[in-house]
Amino acid sequence: MNHDTTPASPGTPAPLSPASPRPLGHLLDSQRRVMSAAQLKAHGVTAAAVHGQCRPGGPWQRVLPGVILLHPGPATGEERLQAVLLYAGRPQEDRAQPRRTGGVPAQPLTGDVHPAPAVPYAEAMVTGLAALSLHGFVSAPPLLSLDHVDVLVPRTRRLRSTDFARLVRTTAMPTPVQRDGVPVAPVPRALADAIAQLSDASAVRRLLTEAVRAGHCEPAAVVRELTQARLLTRPHVVDAVDSLLAEGRAIAEDRLYRMVVEYGLPDPLWNVDLRLPGGPHLGGVDAYWPEHAVAVELDTRAPRQDEDALWSEYARKREHLERLGITVVHLTPRKLREALEQQAAVVRTALMAAADRDPAAYVVVLPR
Repeated sequence: MNHDTTPASPGTPAPLSPASPRPLGHLLDSQRRVMSAAQLKAHGVTAAAVHGQCRPGGPWQRVLPGVILLHPGPATGEERLQAVLLYAGRPQEDRAQPRRTGGVPAQPLTGDVHPAPAVPYAEAMVTGLAALSLHGFVSAPPLLSLDHVDVLVPRTRRLRSTDFARLVRTTAMPTPVQRDGVPVAPVPRALADAIAQLSDASAVRRLLTEAVRAGHCEPAAVVRELTQARLLTRPHVVDAVDSLLAEGRAIAEDRLYRMVVEYGLPDPLWNVDLRLPGGPHLGGVDAYWPEHAVAVELDTRAPRQDEDALWSEYARKREHLERLGITVVHLTPRKLREALEQQAAVVRTALMAAADRDPAAYVVVLPR
């Protein structure tokens, strides 16, 4: 058979040869085992190649719409998280993506080039029980045992829950916390989203109790989120919150007692009511130094619908006591948890300043 070896004339375009499939070894060797279809395209993998790799019995699998698992076995807990974020998030520009300059495509990646590490994804974060597990809650189920992974997204996103990805929509996205490189909702928001899906009263109580005992957050922050989520209409949630507030106050009182002992403050009278002789009740305080006319009051209010009324009551009591010459030091559980030494200095300063003040009115001190 004769072969025409005549070179093409300069003005004749050369015949097109089929494009060679791009090698996939650099993806298989990468630590990134979950990628979106858009990321694979950025690495030069065509939709047809993805379809071929994901055929039954193939080396890849499609775990969520537009999300590919680059191995045939079951997804790990971490891979499920990555898949949900890839599905729900808006990825920032992939640093491994070939760039076009002056209309000319960049050269394809070679086999020894690895994809850049996974980058954060905007407008999506893990929440609910999966987030609590990442925060270290022992009462939260392991990631692999969860039927769904909750992911928080803006209300305007046009996405639907599918398979193990359950979307939770919000009008105001909180600032995420990074846990092992995964954007996670703060504990109070994650708790509210988890409790919204739970009907088991004991499970709700365990989560709320651990949140306070383990120091993950303050009760007031949890109640605020539960109020915004309109979950305080559920009786089992209300009962758990009441226990949460009692637990939070007990922990704050213990820290206050420890502060007095550890930082060498004079012993106060603990948990007393103050009353004018033969007059009205002035209110209760958590600690009182009668020789110095100094009182400490813990603010363990729960932010519910009557928050303004409660705060007005606190303010009126404080103003009344101070008009009588009693200094009121206002402490919060969070201040005692995060800055105990600083709060001890505040109380010590108030005690030392007593000598420079006019004598306070005489009040009757009664056990509370």
